Amino acid sequence: MATDIDAQSVTINYPGGSIEMVIGNAKSLFGEDASFLSPQGVEKTVSVIGHPRIRVIGGPSKQIEPNTYTYTQWPIGSSSNSKGGEAILMRWDGSEGWWTARMSGSAWELGTFLNTSSTKAVTFKTEQGTPYGPFIKGAL
Repeated sequence: MATDIDAQSVTINYPGGSIEMVIGNAKSLFGEDASFLSPQGVEKTVSVIGHPRIRVIGGPSKQIEPNTYTYTQWPIGSSSNSKGGEAILMRWDGSEGWWTARMSGSAWELGTFLNTSSTKAVTFKTEQGTPYGPFIKGAL
């Protein structure tokens, strides 16, 4: 059974928050080639200093030798598991109605992100019904 990748959810981080939405909607709103829809890992190097480790209080110690290792740090969401963000409604040119997304952070930070990233005019409403927008890239 095949799964439609555009029906899956994606979390897009921006300064001050993140937005979670369906991939197909994100492609429609930001464009197929938006760089943040294909995140890249960042190589991180960690240096461990030599130190003694004692597993059990009063037990023997083991000397940990100094070493260095490298790993890939992938982008992570800015919200905790205890709160998935605020549900918002979004619509943009060609969206054929309102779509649900989840926003973490403040509405003005999302508006700033949309104003610098959206390829189409987009508006959104918070849970309280407060409307924001329209926002479109380059409209500052």
